[in-house]
Amino acid sequence: MELITPRLRLRQWHQKDRESFYAINCEPDVQRHLVPLDRQGSDRMLDKIDTQFAEHGWGFWALEERESGKLIGLCGLAHITWDAFFTPAVEIGWRLSTPWQGKGLALEAAERALDFAFGSVGLSRVVSFTTPANKASWGLMERLGMKRIGEFDHPNLPTSHPLSRHVVYEITRDH
Repeated sequence: MELITPRLRLRQWHQKDRESFYAINCEPDVQRHLVPLDRQGSDRMLDKIDTQFAEHGWGFWALEERESGKLIGLCGLAHITWDAFFTPAVEIGWRLSTPWQGKGLALEAAERALDFAFGSVGLSRVVSFTTPANKASWGLMERLGMKRIGEFDHPNLPTSHPLSRHVVYEITRDH
């Protein structure tokens, strides 16, 4: 399964992507609002994504700039497997390498992923979440038409962790 936009290709991951994805995960501007990943953690994340694709036919796609063929991040959908006030749910998320941020690429990819979620998959609702300090991400959520529905402490982080608190947004098919 591959999704195409004017500037991007959202595709499944290849083994050769692992090193580039780890490099993206190590960029200071990418890490700023995320729990840092070592190489094993980055590879485990891609293993989970591969499992999602095997189970559902979709997940967090590798985000490739069409003109250059360069891996620039990820964007896509994932089932949330932990309990929160807004679950069960499917999440939309994105992660872009620093030089590619601020060019409207995350919006372009996310709009295509939402079209897929509401069309091909037939979802009625999609959520997204981030730390309150990550204005770029929640600003994108708002540009996508998502509405803020609350805050929560991420269950995979101790409540004392500086990235524990998250804001959550949702969008429905009929938004």
